[in-house]
Amino acid sequence: MKKLTSFLSLTFCLFIISCTEEVAQVNSTPGDAATAYFDALYNQKNLHKASTMATPNLARIMKSYGTAKQFSRTLVNMQYDQVVIEVDMSNMSLREQYGDSAKINLIFTGTLNGKRIDDMRSVKMRHKKGLWYIDKIVTDPYAR
Repeated sequence: MKKLTSFLSLTFCLFIISCTEEVAQVNSTPGDAATAYFDALYNQKNLHKASTMATPNLARIMKSYGTAKQFSRTLVNMQYDQVVIEVDMSNMSLREQYGDSAKINLIFTGTLNGKRIDDMRSVKMRHKKGLWYIDKIVTDPYAR
């Protein structure tokens, strides 16, 4: 019985360590963290996973919407069936990083009901305890 308990404890510890390393790798740069956040929202449709990549204030707002689809449709004002997310590196002034904060521009190329949709969004990031978190999704100034 003691061997079984030890084995289960060791397995659980290895699982926790591997999950922690994955989160650390995803959040190591602001661009990677922003891309992973929107991938969780649009491609994985996992609001809980996306909220773990957001600051507590944004995570609270996200959870109030209930689903990833509802949050992305209402607050982000973008809808996709499937999307490819890229960090915009075309102009260095578009990617600003100062110490524990950054502003990242993302390019979204995807489909909705068979139609191709291209869009762009900016996010403000915060760096806390070695990881990057989404702090705010900048509203589209050209949206209705």
